Amino acid sequence: MKSFLTEIHDHFGNGNYEGDEFGGARGHNGNGLPTGLPNNFMFATGIECSYPTIDGGKTRRDLLAECDHYNRYKEDLALVKEMGLKVLRYGLPYYKIQLSPDKYDWEFADLAMAEMQRLEITPILDLMHFGVPDFIGNFQNPELPVHFAAYCEAVVQRYPWVRYYTPVNEIYVTAKMSAKDGIWNEQLKSDKAFVTALKHLVAASIMGTQKIAKHRPDCIIVQSESAEFTHELRAEHTYEVQMQNKLRFASLDLLYGHHPDGDVLNYLYDNGLTRREYDWFMAGEPPGYQIMGNDYYGRNEKIMLPNGEICTSMDVLGWYNITHDYYQRYKKPVMHTETNVLEAKDGPTWLWKQWVNILRMRKEGVPVLGFTWYSLIDQIDWDKGLERKVGTVNPCGLFDLDRKPRPVAEAYKMLLQEYGQITIVPHGELFEVTKAPATLKVEV
Repeated sequence: MKSFLTEIHDHFGNGNYEGDEFGGARGHNGNGLPTGLPNNFMFATGIECSYPTIDGGKTRRDLLAECDHYNRYKEDLALVKEMGLKVLRYGLPYYKIQLSPDKYDWEFADLAMAEMQRLEITPILDLMHFGVPDFIGNFQNPELPVHFAAYCEAVVQRYPWVRYYTPVNEIYVTAKMSAKDGIWNEQLKSDKAFVTALKHLVAASIMGTQKIAKHRPDCIIVQSESAEFTHELRAEHTYEVQMQNKLRFASLDLLYGHHPDGDVLNYLYDNGLTRREYDWFMAGEPPGYQIMGNDYYGRNEKIMLPNGEICTSMDVLGWYNITHDYYQRYKKPVMHTETNVLEAKDGPTWLWKQWVNILRMRKEGVPVLGFTWYSLIDQIDWDKGLERKVGTVNPCGLFDLDRKPRPVAEAYKMLLQEYGQITIVPHGELFEVTKAPATLKVEV
């Protein structure tokens, strides 16, 4: 009996059929460095840019200065390009730009933004990163949302080409470190101060996003929030630890108009949130396309022993399980917005572990749009949460402070070469309006 393959062979030849390169057996498998096209998964890094105050407001920790980015910004941005990355989480120094309600200093921002534009790097512009200008004081100031909204509008008008924004980085962490743990800014240690900071920060993010959307209606908001969890190894769980595991959702609940659990709502009411304020938050989520970014460091996940001691659990749940909880709650597309490990030798393994988490999440159909190794350059004093100015170098960057590559840089380059052209969501290339041939067919 004659095989149909004989007929095909006689008419079309033995393999390498004309047209098959556009997605058939010879279709592209998604490897190669990122293209930067709209359908491309967003591989990113970031420039560490925290600027909280310590010592009762007398000392400003500016990591852009401490890591010498102000002097070496061109070199740093060139390293992003050299890595093959198209996307950069980048924070302008808010406290140095808005000098008063209506006075701005754009000198450094203009230089850095022009260089990014020249290198064709897409910034996810971070507008508030753990600190505020001196004239605002701290996060207890109810005027914060108004002043920050003005700043956001000034930024979007000055750089109209920017589409991606993180208005307020890690709202929950900012409020907790500043008003509950007593480490930064107002350095308070009370539930009332924490709730006050939380509501002012969320309100600032909402009002800032509205100003961005006013001028850039197609804005994409990448909300970066810490993925945290504490495992309590006690036969009878305590209110404090269980409440802490619920409060980690509070910032996004208020931001996205999601009603909190009853005990969290009572806690918020007991500590200063008014019914009028709550109704305002629940009116709806902010404008723009919303991406829920989850930051995960192994040290975010803790174990509380029966005697009350705390130890780092590193990957018991991991980014996948913790972020999956957030996804089930908010049903927003996801981005892994920050990760690193504080020992340089552990960097490559940690990178691959995070990537396995992302692949697993995507395989289950959750739209994971991007990944960020944070940060490009080593950091300083993050092993102690910037609480004291000691000058300890944390070797967690793709490059050290001399701008020499760490082992994780080579690992990231390998990852980019292997996966750099996968689509932002499986089959996402279908929705790009282009005359380019259909070559991507990979599913990861």
